[in-house]
Amino acid sequence: MTRILLFGAGGQLGREVTALAAGRGIDVVGLGHDALDIADPVAVARAIEAARPDALINAAAYTAVDKAETEPEMAARINAFAPGLIAERCARYRTPLIHVSTDYVFDGTKAGAYVEADPIAPLGVYGRTKAAGEAAVRAASERHVIVRTSWVYGAHGNNFLKTMLRHAAERDLLKVVCDQRRCPTATRDLAEAVLAAAQAAARGDARWGTYHFAGTGATTWHGFARAIVAAAGEHTGRTPEVAPIATADYPTPAKRPKNSELASDLFERTFGVRALPWEKRVSEVVETLLLAQTPPVRSPVDAS
Repeated sequence: MTRILLFGAGGQLGREVTALAAGRGIDVVGLGHDALDIADPVAVARAIEAARPDALINAAAYTAVDKAETEPEMAARINAFAPGLIAERCARYRTPLIHVSTDYVFDGTKAGAYVEADPIAPLGVYGRTKAAGEAAVRAASERHVIVRTSWVYGAHGNNFLKTMLRHAAERDLLKVVCDQRRCPTATRDLAEAVLAAAQAAARGDARWGTYHFAGTGATTWHGFARAIVAAAGEHTGRTPEVAPIATADYPTPAKRPKNSELASDLFERTFGVRALPWEKRVSEVVETLLLAQTPPVRSPVDAS
């Protein structure tokens, strides 16, 4: 049985990886931030020694894009220093590393989808620290797979989809940015991808390097929000207006790329996994979340 050590087990991706692996008989040793400081060299070494994994997935990250602008040291510690440290320890124990990165390493000036060979030019602290983390992984360990992804959402944790569901239940008008383009990626699909890479690495037949993996199809924040609201409306009957606005009308501390659509063809050819169309996954996640909020209907037998 493949044993995987998972850092960031308490996050939205980590929880999805754990659930998916359990259903497939994959042994996952999951550690969240409360159990492990991934920037502590001794703690990381002990975790690897204790688990003796066939592969390690690092799903831990500092993901507060705007907050990173005022906490650059913290973002760098988690996104840049820690991945290099983890990779160095993995190299010492001959443990393959699967490291999750981001589309924010690009500046968004390309007209089409970004491929792995395109030059990076991050715009903000978050993107720069994630790019530095990638470089640190490459420098410390040859046996690595870096997976860049985009606009991650799912049933766990905090994400854009869950924010839009909350606003759709409370408001009649939602104003959403319409001039930033990316690929929404469901945690279910991303979990499939990193597990496939980890299992290939454990078998010894992985092709090391950097890959893109994101939801199939691209859209804007506005298009993403409209799909979420439409999917929710099928269950709730509420259909608030989703109005488009420009980035300039919604200023944020961190500058974001206008376009960071990712081409995932190389990952599919190498590991045999492609995400479902993002609209389909949105409908699934919305249904899961709304059904979980619906009180169960009591049968006459249960009635008091």
